[in-house]
Amino acid sequence: MLIRKTYLNKIRGFYDSDLTKILVGIRRCGKSFLLQQIIDEITNKKKVDKDHIIFINFEFVEFEELLDYRKLNQYIKDRIKDDNIYYLFFDEIQNVENFEKVVNSLRASIKNLSIFLTGSNSKLLSDELSSVLSGRYVLFNIYPFSYKEYVTLTNKDAKNIDTFNDYAKWGGLPNRFEFNNENDIKTYLHSVYDSIILRDVVKRLNLQNTFLFDKILQYLIETTGREFSAENIINYLRNEHYKISNETLYTYIDALCKALIIKKVYRYDIVGKRVLKTLNKYYVTDLGIAKIKYNKQYDTLETIVYNELIIRNYEVYIGKTRNGEIDFIAKKDGKIKYIQITHDMKDKENTIKREFDAFNGINDNYPKYVISLDDVNLSRNGIIHLNLFDFLLNENF
Repeated sequence: MLIRKTYLNKIRGFYDSDLTKILVGIRRCGKSFLLQQIIDEITNKKKVDKDHIIFINFEFVEFEELLDYRKLNQYIKDRIKDDNIYYLFFDEIQNVENFEKVVNSLRASIKNLSIFLTGSNSKLLSDELSSVLSGRYVLFNIYPFSYKEYVTLTNKDAKNIDTFNDYAKWGGLPNRFEFNNENDIKTYLHSVYDSIILRDVVKRLNLQNTFLFDKILQYLIETTGREFSAENIINYLRNEHYKISNETLYTYIDALCKALIIKKVYRYDIVGKRVLKTLNKYYVTDLGIAKIKYNKQYDTLETIVYNELIIRNYEVYIGKTRNGEIDFIAKKDGKIKYIQITHDMKDKENTIKREFDAFNGINDNYPKYVISLDDVNLSRNGIIHLNLFDFLLNENF
């Protein structure tokens, strides 16, 4: 089992905090394994007695009775025997209706309590959550394996193009690495996707047409890197003999976002220094899901770089300039990085000119990068050319 050090380093300082720790991510991205790693650290490094660690996975049949929030609340209270700190781990908590009442009740009635929650949809990200938990929580977004985690797990050559192509094709959901046969990988990924749609969309949002989800997701994957246009996607669906209104389209896209299958990226006006709410883009959370929903060749580099940036806690936007756009603006700790992504530029003067000239008109002194698979350094005019592997493997970027 791969130790997910990136996340443990983020969470470790909160182990004993009375803030509720919320871990959110797409189904099967490794949240349960991460909870177990946290439990192992608390047990072994902090020498906590196992009686003071309570773990409940609400997808397990043996805990089905505890889906009633009142019974859950009483179950926990019955387990508390002394004033020493207790650690509560609630996995897939969104399955419990009114779970917020349990969390608030336990915090109010029991001292020395550290609560960890995981969930697979944006019910744990909603505006209502902030009010019902009185702001007493800290949120950690959990993602499928990064490229560095992937090569660490598989012990493959990190800079081998076949290694990279396997990751770009089948993504980083942890359990997919149990299978070597491509048909088995596809079957597993289909089961994950179907589980997400049935449990986190159809059941919870009461949206019945799964065909529409497939078609809309296929279109968003096919047009990765392009500005989103409701008109274009409605025309695309019409050509597929399916009529849909603007309102319904946005409802389904919002559902895909809430199920954490895709993420919306807003455009940022560099000159006006403001976030724009139109002409946004969408990127898929896991490339394996993208592969089974759109089994054709498409450029995955932007998606890989975007996902890597958000794993590293960057706030990411599409950059709008007077003359065009920058692929990404990455913000963190009050600093900005401008990023262009292209497949390769060696011996392609037009491509070099296009990618480097995209920064024209940006007059601040924040660093500017062009990321590609080229193994020669093409940096110029103060703009840094960075090899994609170096970017993915160097966490200090």
